[in-house]
Amino acid sequence: MLVDSHCHLASRQLAGEIDAVVERARAQGVTRLVTIGTDLDDGPTCLQLAESHPEIHAAVGIHPTSVTEIEAADWLDQIEAWARHPKVVAIGEIGLDYFHKPPEGWTFEAYQARQMDFLEKQLDLAGRLGMNVVVHNRDSWDDTVGAVLPHSDRLRAVFHCHTGSWASAAPLIEAGHLISFTGIATFKSATVVREAATEAAEGQFMVETDAPYLAPVPYRGKRCEPAYVRHTAEAIAGFRGESLEALAAHTTATAEAFFGFR
Repeated sequence: MLVDSHCHLASRQLAGEIDAVVERARAQGVTRLVTIGTDLDDGPTCLQLAESHPEIHAAVGIHPTSVTEIEAADWLDQIEAWARHPKVVAIGEIGLDYFHKPPEGWTFEAYQARQMDFLEKQLDLAGRLGMNVVVHNRDSWDDTVGAVLPHSDRLRAVFHCHTGSWASAAPLIEAGHLISFTGIATFKSATVVREAATEAAEGQFMVETDAPYLAPVPYRGKRCEPAYVRHTAEAIAGFRGESLEALAAHTTATAEAFFGFR
């Protein structure tokens, strides 16, 4: 039994195929899928998918690259209302992204400041609701970690798609947070990721697809889907010298504890 702890089932790339996508995942032993919201448009879709499929749970939040598109003054109230749905299991995907250039009309400094404002407000919301968070960071590791750590007494975070070293993750792990690995772990060039996946102890990490992105070998370069988390799990189990069954058992237990599936 495996959990795809991070996928984007509201993506246009998967539109009209969700029943088949879920069935293919089930055939590969993937029994839980967490579909991640990124803005005010796909949040309702994530909820609808979770309501109509027992395997699917949802996270809701504003992705850092979406912050300049949010015009509704009550955006945080909308996130809070969705978060109270019984199949919403986390606030996310939230975080900081300094890789992408700011939209036209925005300076980099203003873009960073708006991202940080949205991140802090969503962290506060999660802490108030007693929920955990799904965190994105890209070229923003120090600032993102610095924003999350002060909230460690109120919530846990999973830093999804971890591509850094095990040493870089240590402050997060020591504070009770998690990291998660995508299909990047199967790439031959991803030595640092493989080392981190090997060093992490049981209960400190999860596996994910980030579907429809980051398909693992042997599907690299193609559209990803939740069934492929099995390939990532198999690869990581091999690095760690354990069976797929053992890795599936402890990563599933970690996901169940983190998300509190109902």
